[in-house]
Amino acid sequence: MASMLLISVIIIATCGLVYELIAGTAASYLLGDSITQFSTVIGCYLFAMGVGSWLTKYIHRNLLGYFIRVEILVGAVGGCSAIVLFMMFEHVASFRLLLYFIVATIGILVGIEIPLLLRLLKDRFEFRDLVSRVLAFDYLGALFASVLFPLVLVPYLGLVKSSFLFGMLNVSVAIWMLYAVKEEMHALQAHRAGAIAVMIALTFGFIYSERLMAIAENGAYSGNVIYAESTPYQRIVITKTAHDLRLFLNGNLQFSSVDEYRYHEALVHPAMAALGNPKNILIIGGGDGLAAREILKYPSVEHITMVDLDPAMTALFSKNEILTSLNQDALLSPKLTVINKDAFVWIREAANAEHPPLFDAIFIDVPDPSNYSIGKLYSATFFAQLKHVVGRQSLIVVQSTSPLVARKSFWCVNNTLEEVGFKTAAYHALVPAFGDWGYVIASLSPYRVPEKYPEGLKFINAETAKQMFLFPPDMAKVATKIQRLDDQALVRYFDQEWSEYLVY
Repeated sequence: MASMLLISVIIIATCGLVYELIAGTAASYLLGDSITQFSTVIGCYLFAMGVGSWLTKYIHRNLLGYFIRVEILVGAVGGCSAIVLFMMFEHVASFRLLLYFIVATIGILVGIEIPLLLRLLKDRFEFRDLVSRVLAFDYLGALFASVLFPLVLVPYLGLVKSSFLFGMLNVSVAIWMLYAVKEEMHALQAHRAGAIAVMIALTFGFIYSERLMAIAENGAYSGNVIYAESTPYQRIVITKTAHDLRLFLNGNLQFSSVDEYRYHEALVHPAMAALGNPKNILIIGGGDGLAAREILKYPSVEHITMVDLDPAMTALFSKNEILTSLNQDALLSPKLTVINKDAFVWIREAANAEHPPLFDAIFIDVPDPSNYSIGKLYSATFFAQLKHVVGRQSLIVVQSTSPLVARKSFWCVNNTLEEVGFKTAAYHALVPAFGDWGYVIASLSPYRVPEKYPEGLKFINAETAKQMFLFPPDMAKVATKIQRLDDQALVRYFDQEWSEYLVY
């Protein structure tokens, strides 16, 4: 009995931390700003554990029965937590209230576990030995969870299947004890029936997790979800209607096939056409291949290097026929080399190489700075490294969110580029799926808007290009803080401005 209880410490510690990590990750996927989400989830969880520990003083009898019931409950709540969060995201008035309620419930139940175990084992070990063993096993389980979660669970199972799996592990502890200690339990058959019922429900959830997630996403997105995958880096969802194909990363729209040409023509051609004879191009992000499609319209281009973090993204847009028809097989071009690596690290290594590569144009086509991990790609440190891989006539283009909705965010990107010594030319274009969208061209020499563009473009010509560099008063330049690694003002601007816009 004592050995069983000690072994269960590892299991329940692992499960408890996994539920916490799942809640934090789901919140960062759905709400953005991963630091805020993880900080608040961890704080709520730890506080709730304290509440649970305090509540155990009111448990005087039938300790084993209470412990088994807690295992069943935490398995049920924790096991279903991920799918509940995803399914209810679009259907509750306050998602945060639901999130913290689930986290607090799990935390209280987990907080009850260890004090009950200590009391169950107090007559079998000396107090000094008991505390050291229980805490050692508890911390060992936490270490196991912290390694298992990013390396195995997220990349291979995903959040929903992982939560069901660990709910099953929690309930298995209860079932194990129910069949091992027959004479010490009151209402033994009722406990067994309850534990088995929860185990069956969690098992069905685990088996049908993809279907459940599809139901959740079909409710959250307009159109039919035709592809969904959780990678170690993001949740990729593609939806389709009769006339539109849309890509979402972590719930945020990346393009609509109806008007993506406006975004990508505006991103690429004001710079490429100004260069005259561009040969060596770098794309940071852009794993959908749509920017590469536009760049390949210039015959002078000899080589394109694409640095995109997620191999699942570039593989998807290299192989899926629907998507390759959209990017015109750009990712399969012999001129293009894909490097799946953190662009921040890759640029630092390239800049510090004995012979740094020199690019005629660099296009930074990464998601908006909704969290600090993406925010580093808009930082002064990152932009300063770019100066080592460009020449005097080279151009850098940064997609920079909406200057109308997020005015401070937009100009923060511009001002940060200026801070590190670039000359800037800000511009914007109307992309109906996004609204009025902004870009910044950075260079070491003054930029001039070109007069000639490739034939066959749907949106950009000499006249529309000139108009893009004009800003009305409500989008005019404003002073902002500089985006730095140790003080990511841009992420705060972005979160505040877009939150206010979405509420409005």
